[in-house]
Amino acid sequence: MPGVEVKKRGLPFVDHFGIPPEDIAKVIGTALARGGDYADVYFEYRVFNLFLLEEHKVKTASQGVSLGAGVRVISGEKTGYAYTEELTLDKLRQAADTAALIAKSGGKVVKVSLMEEKIPSRYQIMLPPAEAGVDERLSFLSQADKVASAYDPRIKRVIVYYQDELRFIEIATSEGALIRDTQPMLRFIVRTIAEDKGERRMGFAGKGGRYGLELLKVHTPKEIAREAAELAVKMLDAKEAPAGEQMVVLANGEPAVLIHEAVGHGLEADFNRKKTSAFADRIGDKVATELVTIKDSGAFENLRGSINTDDEGTIPGDTMLIEKGVLKGYMYDKLSARLMRAKTTGNGRRQGYSFFPIPRMTNTYMAPGKHSPEEIISSVKKGIYAKSFAGGQVDITNGKFVFMAVESYLIENGKITAPLKDVTLIGDGPTVLTRVDMVGNDFAWDSGIGTCGKGGQGVPVGMGMPTIRISHLLIGGTRKGA
Repeated sequence: MPGVEVKKRGLPFVDHFGIPPEDIAKVIGTALARGGDYADVYFEYRVFNLFLLEEHKVKTASQGVSLGAGVRVISGEKTGYAYTEELTLDKLRQAADTAALIAKSGGKVVKVSLMEEKIPSRYQIMLPPAEAGVDERLSFLSQADKVASAYDPRIKRVIVYYQDELRFIEIATSEGALIRDTQPMLRFIVRTIAEDKGERRMGFAGKGGRYGLELLKVHTPKEIAREAAELAVKMLDAKEAPAGEQMVVLANGEPAVLIHEAVGHGLEADFNRKKTSAFADRIGDKVATELVTIKDSGAFENLRGSINTDDEGTIPGDTMLIEKGVLKGYMYDKLSARLMRAKTTGNGRRQGYSFFPIPRMTNTYMAPGKHSPEEIISSVKKGIYAKSFAGGQVDITNGKFVFMAVESYLIENGKITAPLKDVTLIGDGPTVLTRVDMVGNDFAWDSGIGTCGKGGQGVPVGMGMPTIRISHLLIGGTRKGA
């Protein structure tokens, strides 16, 4: 049986889970008893509150707690993973033994010394939601409902969503690291539907991030509701969009979802290790115009994708992905970094204790350029201005996408004119990067409410970009003739 010792007493497992550090050491020992190159134990305790208001009534009100731990063993390219919701030594060791079955390379004695590591502090919370009562939370929803409903008689439906959560994680690795983090999250969203003369349009607005309730003091529920209602009413006058290839201007902030989905996923290391990404084996190649620089960073304070540590115990920094059009690197978790002989970038993330980590984005963004947004708009004789998207379909390995714009406008003779309806943007991320010919100086982050799905796991992410011009992109509209 491998022997594992713990040098430091009074570790946080005791505080949160009642599991002595000596027991965690035994679990790591069990995980490596059958061989394996690496093992870790991940604890998670999550407390959340969720409220949904619709038709002027609270339809959902839930408060919950989830608690569990997962044990992972890596042996070459193989990963063994098992989890338990019973945090006893017996159950943890059973999970460790199950995970270890994948690593049948012969038993060995491994001595590990766990030492607690310091992490940065990237979440500055002024008003913890935990100190607010249910009535205060519900008042945010009712304020938004009243303002959106009263905005215009054509507003027929209002849906308000509120969620706060606090996630405690602790990670112990066979490399001897012991890391813990407490991750707050807040999200407030208003959806509206306006109807008139047979037309039906949706409005959408929200704010979120690793904040406390101070976020809703700065961006009030009334303000968010008004924005959602205004958009839905404005789009009732939208005209049919011209179809065909056209010059496209993406606004700053929200459209960065296109960069995230159609480009960012292709830069995650697992797709490149498996050679399924359009960017595989292309480090050093020119993959975009020299105006394009893209990074991923979990180091920004309070953004939705910001983290003090990833879910493998690595502190993320600022990872250069594409610099002035040249591919510089990928986003790595520990497994991909080991197999690709690279250094992990702190992008090993997971939805919760029942999942093992995989390479995921944190806050992915395009760096600003030199043009003002006014210069970019005035340079377009005829084209499309896309301000936000409602959804779409993306093949995240090759970047092929179909995005539906929830807010878009016609550009005519250098000016933004009529709102457009049923606009879809069709293309692929790698090609779009070669058509970016103007980049604005007005960088903005998104609204902080995005969740990224991959491999059946959802994780919170942030994204940002300045206004950019794309020389030509296929637009799926309803009116012929661009």
